Amino acid sequence: MDQDCAAGQKPRYREQSRMKLSVVMPIYNERATLRAIVARVLAVPLEIELICVDDGSRDGSRELLAAMAAEHPQMRVVLQPHNMGKGAALRRGIQEATGNYVIIQDADLEYDPDEYSILLEPLIENKADVVYGSRFMGGRPHRVLYFWHSVGNWLLTLLSNCVTNINLTDMETCYKAFRREVIQGIPLEENRFGFEPEVTTKVARLRLRIYEVGISYSGRTYEEGKKISWKDGLRAIWCLLKYSMTDLPPLAQPAPAPPPEAQLKQERNLG
Repeated sequence: MDQDCAAGQKPRYREQSRMKLSVVMPIYNERATLRAIVARVLAVPLEIELICVDDGSRDGSRELLAAMAAEHPQMRVVLQPHNMGKGAALRRGIQEATGNYVIIQDADLEYDPDEYSILLEPLIENKADVVYGSRFMGGRPHRVLYFWHSVGNWLLTLLSNCVTNINLTDMETCYKAFRREVIQGIPLEENRFGFEPEVTTKVARLRLRIYEVGISYSGRTYEEGKKISWKDGLRAIWCLLKYSMTDLPPLAQPAPAPPPEAQLKQERNLG
């Protein structure tokens, strides 16, 4: 029997066990699912750096984050001074990342951290610089929800493909994985849900190697806390047009990650 299987480690994680993964999680009023999603992320058998960026929550998420950070040394908590938007929270978390790779993780339970290995495989095999987890390809389970949301996603992805000349199936997916030096080298500007079209347009224009892999999706209803609206769809269209036409500087060189001993000395930003 394979030693990793005998030890209980999933075989697909064997080649990933010697690298560090930064998981950036933007949080806004997600107390109901916060403990469960943090547990799922930290249960992944990898060296995880979980960067939780609270975006001005008022439902007790900040207090819960402080308690969980005291229990889990893999967690780093960053507090935004007020509600600035998902894109601003992601930008802050990405700047804080020190791992080999960076994955975006929502704080709800729509996306399954157990699928990190699927996203990481093209990066580790040096086939890709960026990997998108598509909800619309492959045979993984999907919760059946809003028809018009699926139409909106399809239209936004179609427009994205038109302006970038790439063939994604799911531009708006949360699950995006990057080489750390790549995502930290891209100048990001959007503060709300415009992060998705902005980063897609920029990685395409930089001619980075992009892969797509199929993932599962357990979407939630508005009653369960879904926040995106039709106004964010209009903003996405504007972002696709804007960033396809504006000048784009070359990929910047990010600062090197601090050595492990320096990271241990850093205090968690809880105040």
